[in-house]
Amino acid sequence: MVVITLPDGSQRRYPAPVTVAEVAASIGAGLARAALAGRVDGRLVDTSFRIDGEAAVAIVTARDADGLEILRHSTAHLLAHAVKALFPNAQVTIGPVIENGFYYDFSYQRPFTPEDLAAIEAKMPEIARRDEPVVRELRDRDEAVKFFESIGEKYKAEIIASIPAGEPISLYRQGDFIDLCRGPHVPSTGRLGVFRLMKVAGAYWRGDARNEMLQRIYGTAWARKEDQDAYLRMLEEAEKRDHRRLGRELDFFHMQEEAPGLVFWHPKGWAIWQQVEQYMRGVYRDCGYQEVKGPQILDRSLWERTGHWQNYRENMFTTESENRHYAVKPMNCPGHVQIYNAGLRSYRELPLRYGEFGQCHRNEPSGALHGIMRVRGFTQDDGHVFCTEEQILDECVAFTAQLQAVYRDFGFDDIVYKVATRPEKRVGTDEAWDRAEAALMESLRRAGCSFEVSPGEGAFYGPKIEYTLKDAIGRQWQCGTIQVDFNMPGRLGAEYVAEDNTRRVPVMLHRAIVGSLERFIGILIEHHAGALPMWLAPVQAVVMNITDAQAEYAGVVAETLIKQGFRIKADLRNEKINYKIRENSLQKVPYLLVVGDKERQAGKVAVRARGGADLGVLDVGAFAARLSEDVALKRSNPQ
Repeated sequence: MVVITLPDGSQRRYPAPVTVAEVAASIGAGLARAALAGRVDGRLVDTSFRIDGEAAVAIVTARDADGLEILRHSTAHLLAHAVKALFPNAQVTIGPVIENGFYYDFSYQRPFTPEDLAAIEAKMPEIARRDEPVVRELRDRDEAVKFFESIGEKYKAEIIASIPAGEPISLYRQGDFIDLCRGPHVPSTGRLGVFRLMKVAGAYWRGDARNEMLQRIYGTAWARKEDQDAYLRMLEEAEKRDHRRLGRELDFFHMQEEAPGLVFWHPKGWAIWQQVEQYMRGVYRDCGYQEVKGPQILDRSLWERTGHWQNYRENMFTTESENRHYAVKPMNCPGHVQIYNAGLRSYRELPLRYGEFGQCHRNEPSGALHGIMRVRGFTQDDGHVFCTEEQILDECVAFTAQLQAVYRDFGFDDIVYKVATRPEKRVGTDEAWDRAEAALMESLRRAGCSFEVSPGEGAFYGPKIEYTLKDAIGRQWQCGTIQVDFNMPGRLGAEYVAEDNTRRVPVMLHRAIVGSLERFIGILIEHHAGALPMWLAPVQAVVMNITDAQAEYAGVVAETLIKQGFRIKADLRNEKINYKIRENSLQKVPYLLVVGDKERQAGKVAVRARGGADLGVLDVGAFAARLSEDVALKRSNPQ
């Protein structure tokens, strides 16, 4: 007798072994049609999987996250099938699922063209309509190697040959196409219908630049057409908001080959930077942090003591002087411990909070660089709190409140909270981990935040909270974090004198709210589509004259507002006023001030808000008061 327990706790009994598909059919015809896979005792399996004893079974459909991933993985196989049908000499390599889609890498004698991509995309639904059964086969490793070598698929043979001997190899066959894969996959190709090929890019075999350059075809796949349409619309909107394009158009910054992964900030971009930095400096001050500054270069011996030299060396820039080896700091933490260690600390001083706008450098691969979002030189709003274990909870509660207030001011109201717990390889006692994880979770509960748990994703030295923003078009950006570190303070000799006069090692909390300022400014640009809130805008208002007769008055208005601390530009060019209005509107300036003879004679300005709203004629003083209110309230758009 086979006893199946379903997710709702109900049980079904069968006189003989049954497949997942048969279980679904016994529940209902609709579920049988929707079934993509199953979860048997927690393990994802094909619908053809046979159950011969007691088991907990869930039927996986396209509504489930697992089901969507299976759809995408199966669509990657459909892509490879289509490529082999059209280009028989192409060799297939790997084709995993990625966020929102999949990719597959191919080796082919020439680059795929846009016409090739269109032909492949047209071939895929043709194969899908055949509704070919997707069948799992198991083979011995050496037999599988010989099979793929016999059909000229050397990459597949190489992958299989690296698998330990004796381990069964699972292959999936659909029609005349067969591929190596762990699975599971959809029951037949007819389940695949909502997909789009996106682009072709280069990728080295096994990610090693010494190997052959392959061609990577990216695609997206969804359970419903309306979901895919929404995703494609989001991509179109993201393209309009791309910070790299807006950075050029709005004259914020540029990057060039002579300094890969490093930013040249222009005056307007640096004005934004300064607003972010000075705002965060105020947060430091108001929350009890003491601002510090550590050196850029530290001796190799220090990085060996922290473990970075052994585990992070390839990501560090190094240099030598007088037969000593140094590293340019990739992070600020060790420097802050040195500042802490400069004096004998008492428990009465704890928690001790340090903050630094610390410039760091990491040797990121060139292929990973992305505008100012992923760079080699960046500055963090980095902070470290030295405290006792008993103080972790209060510090984390306070930090979450600080972070929420900051994100609101920058225009972000939707935050995702995750607690990353102990990994398998870690330092410290289980009791200490229990306390730290409990403190992080309780701090979020006290803040009224629902959160997810990411098991095993904490750092080896302690758990952490990750704070992820959702932007205006629904994308997620992980920015803030607070991490509990039981490891580094002890390795670097940090101590405090406890109440009982013993020497103890403090806990170190690593915290950042915006993270990399470069990346955060890129996120801000995309979130606001370049139309930054008035308090952040590099130019808050432009004063424009209609004719030369008002040029002197326009200059006086601009100077008056500048002296009050506003970022104002006077546009006195000998151009038609409509041309000047249009040009400054394209620069997304929050307010445009027009002065003609009437305004000059009355000592006033005609005010237009970003977006074209006519706010009428105002006294210069009244307009200055409006600017001050916008800044004080951190308004996203002019009122």
